[in-house]
Amino acid sequence: MTEETLTSGKTSLTIYRDAPVWSGRTAALGKFKCADVAAGADMLLSACDRLKSEGFQSIIGPMDGSTWHAYRLVLESDGSAPFLMEPQSKPHDFAAFEAGGFEVIERYFSARVAIESQAHDMPEPTDALSVETWDGTDPEGFFRDVHALSLKAFAGNVLYKPISEADFLAMYLPYVPMLVPDLILFARGAQNELAGFLFGLPNYAEGRTPSSVILKTYASLQKGAGGMLAQQFHATAHRLGFSHAIHALIHEDNLSATRSRQEGAGVIRRYGLMGRRLG
Repeated sequence: MTEETLTSGKTSLTIYRDAPVWSGRTAALGKFKCADVAAGADMLLSACDRLKSEGFQSIIGPMDGSTWHAYRLVLESDGSAPFLMEPQSKPHDFAAFEAGGFEVIERYFSARVAIESQAHDMPEPTDALSVETWDGTDPEGFFRDVHALSLKAFAGNVLYKPISEADFLAMYLPYVPMLVPDLILFARGAQNELAGFLFGLPNYAEGRTPSSVILKTYASLQKGAGGMLAQQFHATAHRLGFSHAIHALIHEDNLSATRSRQEGAGVIRRYGLMGRRLG
């Protein structure tokens, strides 16, 4: 059994035994809900004991199996409302993980920037790179291309684990009705090869006419592509009338974190992934 759900009253979690490797043989604990710190800690400790008896050497969480799915919990917040596709947790969730012997092993943040403060010129194409928008057709083909590039671009990321094309499509195709093609960008190299992509969308958590837009994910295989994609994203968001951009779920050590700070974005939320070694 690779997945198993434990439930006691209002407290529950799911064990994922086929998880990304952190320290030796690793399991993940996800879909975590607890009524209070004591109940959450008791269930986490029970899961740790069970997994240790099965030969696991470490546990990470909260994570619904891999970094392609929901993971992380909120460590700090400015109190602003959650944005679309943002992981959420209750204040006592972090305390429960700490009481269960876990500590923060990876840190992330989301930041918000006023688009009016940005330069809004479209990037000029070069001999090596150009940026184009998705034409809005063949969404399945679009996400197939994104999946293929993601497997290469994210291979060196912390706790990386590949995802099948079918699972990737199942995750993203439900969002197609929400997509604005102008906010979905490709970077192409000198031979028209795919060199990067950016996936952005309006923050529909604000309602049907949101004022903010989310820079959800971008990745590149060629130096300079990420910067060009981000520049065009902000310029397009300004043209479409959005007032703010949310730089979503950035690992603190990524180059995109440096770019976000350089653009003057202010942190609205900090997140942590927790880990516990069982030795």
